[in-house]
Amino acid sequence: MKFKFKTTFLVLTFVIPAVNAQNFTLFEAQNYTLENAEQIKNAAIDVEIAQKKVVETRAMGLPQINAEGNFNHFVNLPVQVVDGAFIGQPGTLVSFRAGTDYSMNGGVAVNQLIFDGSYLVGLQVSKFYKEFVASNADLTKEQVLTNVTKAYQLALVSRENMRFMDSLVTSTEELLEKQRELLALDLIIQEDVDQINYAYITAKTNQVNAKYQYENALSFLKMAMAYPMENSIELMDNLEGLLSEAVAVSSAENGVEANIQLHVLNKRLELSRYELKNAKFANLPSLGAFFQHKYDAYRNEFDFFDSSGDWFEQTFVGVRLSVPIFSSGARWSRTQQAQLEIEKREFEINEYKRSLQLHEIQYTNDLKSAIDKLALQQENVKLASTIYNNALLRSEIGKENSFMVTQKYTQVITAQAQYLGAMVDVFNARLNMDKLYNNIIQK
Repeated sequence: MKFKFKTTFLVLTFVIPAVNAQNFTLFEAQNYTLENAEQIKNAAIDVEIAQKKVVETRAMGLPQINAEGNFNHFVNLPVQVVDGAFIGQPGTLVSFRAGTDYSMNGGVAVNQLIFDGSYLVGLQVSKFYKEFVASNADLTKEQVLTNVTKAYQLALVSRENMRFMDSLVTSTEELLEKQRELLALDLIIQEDVDQINYAYITAKTNQVNAKYQYENALSFLKMAMAYPMENSIELMDNLEGLLSEAVAVSSAENGVEANIQLHVLNKRLELSRYELKNAKFANLPSLGAFFQHKYDAYRNEFDFFDSSGDWFEQTFVGVRLSVPIFSSGARWSRTQQAQLEIEKREFEINEYKRSLQLHEIQYTNDLKSAIDKLALQQENVKLASTIYNNALLRSEIGKENSFMVTQKYTQVITAQAQYLGAMVDVFNARLNMDKLYNNIIQK
């Protein structure tokens, strides 16, 4: 019974974590990130806040109704001073206290904006601001997708490196066992075995490093995806397939004009134009209407709610007109500042367009160069592996010095590292091109 319990416990221990494992292609990882990344959720909240701003701004031009109330307790009644002529004492000042100890009033006030230039511009800006925030959300989305794509590709490269190191350990271990057999038959010397053992230990060290590099790469991918760190994750895409996509020619229908950052800059320019429009409209008159109905009561005792006291009703309506006449140059200065801001934005956009044209040339050349280097490094790895495998075979039959085998192993490791670096360069160059042409989100 004890044995069965322990066995069941061990099975559950290894099976339960596997339930949390999830398989992802790159496309699925990107979609998962779009649904779960906190940055994406915050960007969506910003868009929703902008929508609420539209409602708030629109409400400013609709009727504003407020209930108002006021209570006063005069600890000392205010003193009134009049000319003594009112009571037959000309040439003197007579002071007296007037009023009641308590007063209270309550009522309803309604205000309605009829015309205000700044309100009209503000309403337009609030609607446009929602589009501006949405563009920033796209910028956030692009960056998040870029990060998760890089992390996924790096994890695939790390997995490929780990598998390559595993194969080297296997082949070197097999050679070491054969060398030990030859040593037992006195066909080789101990130094030959030690040299191969040194290569084997080096291969094992590289294998351990590759294993933990892959685990770290998976952790970075989980972080980029907003995936639970404690859950397992499996990569379903193969490296060759993603490399084939990376080296393929991508479409750029709108060229650099599709760049998201350029869109954001253009919308900032539009916001600056609205600011200029608002500064100009501030010179226009504003007109509003108001209505107020209230009740006032005055008492020397706090008995406002007794039926014996009087409440005096008061109702009035009116309009309020404000005509800007002279501001000592303040409004003119604001208008000039807004105009200068537009010029700055235009210069900024022109400069950024030139930088995009430069990047188009640079990234295109980077991608071509990375693709060429990848092909060369791939051939180099094949050649180094062939040389190393031949050295292993020659060493088995005693025609190759063990020291030379170690040297050729080092060549393989170096060639593999350069090949992996070339893969990363291709992926990065392709991502730069996709960001330039706004192909990351469109995919």
